[in-house]
This record gives sequence, C-alpha cells and structure tokens, in this order.
Amino acid sequence: MNNHFPRPKILVSRCLGFAACRYDGQILKNGFVDQLKDHVDLIAVCPETDCGLGIPRAPIRLCRSDQGLVVYQPATGQEVTAQLQATINAILADHPQVDGALLKSKSPSCGLFDTKIYRGIEKPQPLGKGAGLFGHQVFRRYAGTAIEDEMRLTNQILREHFLIKMFTLARFRLLCEQPTMGALVAFHANHKLLFLAYNQSRFRLAGKIVANHERLPAAEVAQNYRLELARILEAPMRIPGVINTLFHALGWVSQHLGTEEKHHVINTIEEYRDERLPLQAVTRLIEAHALRFANNYLLSQVFLRPYPRALAGLHDSGRGRAVR
Repeated sequence: MNNHFPRPKILVSRCLGFAACRYDGQILKNGFVDQLKDHVDLIAVCPETDCGLGIPRAPIRLCRSDQGLVVYQPATGQEVTAQLQATINAILADHPQVDGALLKSKSPSCGLFDTKIYRGIEKPQPLGKGAGLFGHQVFRRYAGTAIEDEMRLTNQILREHFLIKMFTLARFRLLCEQPTMGALVAFHANHKLLFLAYNQSRFRLAGKIVANHERLPAAEVAQNYRLELARILEAPMRIPGVINTLFHALGWVSQHLGTEEKHHVINTIEEYRDERLPLQAVTRLIEAHALRFANNYLLSQVFLRPYPRALAGLHDSGRGRAVR
C-alpha cells in the first residue's frame, strides 16, 4: 500500500502565513498552507521585501512601456524593475529544482493569472490581467511543475490536481537522483491507473519510452520520460477518464464481490459522476476491497492514495468542476 510519501519542495509567497510582509504590513493566514507544512518543504519567498522596498511600502504596479513591462511605484514616482528583477534572479538561482510553487494571487510580483497590468506609467487605466514579474518567470523556469495561486486552490478539483502533481513530481525527482531502468519501469507500473485517469494516449507514449527498445542509458530515458510526465499531468483529470479508470480498478476485485456489493461500488462511482461524492470516497471504497482480498496490484497503485490523506479536504469555492 502507498503509505510513504516524498516531501515535495515548493516555493510559496512569504505573506501566506510566514511573515507580515505584504505592502500594508499584514500577514495572510492560509489554512491550506498550514496543512502543507507537515508534508511539504515550503520555501518562503518575497521578492518585493527582499529587493529592499520595505514593510510597509507604497504599492507597485505593472505597466506597459516601449521597453516591455516595467514595475512602477506611483507614490514615489520610481521605476523599480531592475532591483526587483535582480532579487528574482537570485531566488531562481538559489532554487534550481523545485516541484512547484504556491504564490499570492493578484500580486504585481507573485501573481500568476490575475495581476492588473496598466497601459503605461502615466496611464492609470488597467489594460488587462496576467502574471506578475516573478510569477511569469516561475512559469518559465519551472515549466511542467505544480504551480498555482492560493485563490484558485479554494476549488477542490484544482487543489486535488495540485496535490497529485506535486507529490508525483517529487516522487520522480527522487527517482532521478540515481535512475535505473528497474526503478523507471516500477514507477510507470505503479502510476498506471493514475495516468490512465489523466490521459490514456500519453500514458501509452510514456510506456514506449520506458520500454527503451533503443537501449538508451537510464538517465536519458528518465529525461525523456520526465517530459512526457509533464504532458500527462498538464491539466486536471477529466471525469470520463476517471470513470473508466474506476471501473477498471473495480474489475480487479469484482469477481470476489457479491451482487449487492458490486452494485454498491457501481452506485458510488455514479454518485461521483453526478458530483454527489468526491473522488476520494470512491477510491477509499475500492482500496478497502483491495485490502480485504489482498489484491497487491491495486494496493500498489498510486491512484488510490496519490497524496497524504491528511491533505484531503472537501471544502470548495462552489465553482465546481467547471474551473480549469
């Protein structure tokens, strides 16, 4: 059974429960970040504070210019792009390999999706929204890792995807420290049901890589596999793929179940399809039957327990599965 989990390494905005470093001198308590602390190595960063802007500080904003995006501080009339960029470069250099990032939404530095971008230094009208200066470079530097902001993670589907991706990548990172073909084959086999739920065609492509018909060195195979792994985990699982995988898992124990027991599992799967139950309710039921019948294949599957149970939660923003 998958009871042992690696400790992922992720960057996290320091204002999310670590220090009172927001522009207004406040700290933002975040329950999900607090949950992660016992299971994840959190690397707290704040580019704005560390570049010398101070606490509290006059707000900064991203502005379009002829030279591209600049960071401007309206209250002082100063452009602070260079000093902020120097600190960002140092943060990225100090942490060459992480499994993801959890950053502050809307921040001119850490924002990922919803930072206001203004028409220009002299034009206070917002042009649109995008990534902050640091957030944009986190996306580029750590492409393929688990990267989200704290507001989007109030959605249960996105939060589950973030956790699955983060722990899967951490597991693979540890494997790559001393890669062997045996370890790669075992990794692929143990993640079969999980990857089928994400993307069947990509799972098959990853299988061809790990089959290694060209007899490449294990380190080269691991690098090729890492690229395909990022594609598999690119987007949250789609419901049809999850349903197919759940029925596939059920097939491994169904011959031992009575008619009523089998119907109970099927009805539970259908309740998940109809958004009346979370996925963990179904996987725990299947895991219970795997334990009951000592089905080692199912018990080896990461799909049934992809991250520590202590991090599972039912709270949701109410936006449902439509958020991607």
